[in-house]
Amino acid sequence: MKQPVYRYLFGPVPSRRFGRSLGIDLTPHKTCSLDCVFCQLGRTPRKTLERKAYVSTTDVIAEIEYWQQTDGDADFLTLSGSGEPTLHADFGRVLAFLHDQPIPSALLTNGTLLNLPEVREAAALADVVKVSLSAWNQKSFEWVNRPHAQLEFGSLIDGLKAFRSAFKGQLWLEVFLLYGINAMARDVEKIARLSREFMPDRVHLNTVARPPAEDFAAAVPMAQLEAQCGLFDPPARIAAGFSGQRSKSIEANEATILAMIRRRPCTIEHIESAFGMHINEVSKYLGLLIKKDQIRTDRKNQAVYYAAR
Repeated sequence: MKQPVYRYLFGPVPSRRFGRSLGIDLTPHKTCSLDCVFCQLGRTPRKTLERKAYVSTTDVIAEIEYWQQTDGDADFLTLSGSGEPTLHADFGRVLAFLHDQPIPSALLTNGTLLNLPEVREAAALADVVKVSLSAWNQKSFEWVNRPHAQLEFGSLIDGLKAFRSAFKGQLWLEVFLLYGINAMARDVEKIARLSREFMPDRVHLNTVARPPAEDFAAAVPMAQLEAQCGLFDPPARIAAGFSGQRSKSIEANEATILAMIRRRPCTIEHIESAFGMHINEVSKYLGLLIKKDQIRTDRKNQAVYYAAR
């Protein structure tokens, strides 16, 4: 059977929290309510709070069904990708379809729309909801996340608490820390104190590992992250590198590798692990994509990342 050109699925990609994660993308590139300084996808050209059917959920579900029939090997089916998935007015329909599948579903959200009852109801269909919190008040929210002008930090926290009170699945919290911006112990303690109000099942501390939207968004040293894990309840885990093993390989070619790179900058090791390929074979495809001027290289923290042009 011929390998399809997926429009809404990508991967499975190696995830530091979800193992081998099949990404499901419901929005155009950088359709988001925030413009986070650390975002690996770059700056948000136009922030929005408009909820609408950005892509056809019928077509998305058809792609998932085809993938299940032809591959179907992943640890999680994850609503994530190019923007904020809860901006799609019908993301709950996709989660409802995934709800009865054998592979667990995850929703990766910035939490800014959980103040809306209809968003909370749809999000509750996921097995795992991972929310982000990297600020402690409106001012720090504006520094780190650069929100849409109509967003208020207090409303975000109220939405998280309301969601937690009704959600029966796993709520995971990601705290993204930046050196010299929000990583001082007194500031991390403020974030930790807020997080206790909505009782996450897991907490992950993260920092810059891929090229961020802004050059001043710098990584926090590992020792500093480790020292701050105990501030959280439950104690935080550090988002470590992916070390999973593939049980069966994904068909790799220029198109599938380029599709992965378009979603996020990747190192050669990320691609090697995701596709179960030998590193020499990965290098061959990357060389062809560079020759065609479809990708470029970026250097960050002594690592080489491949990004789409």
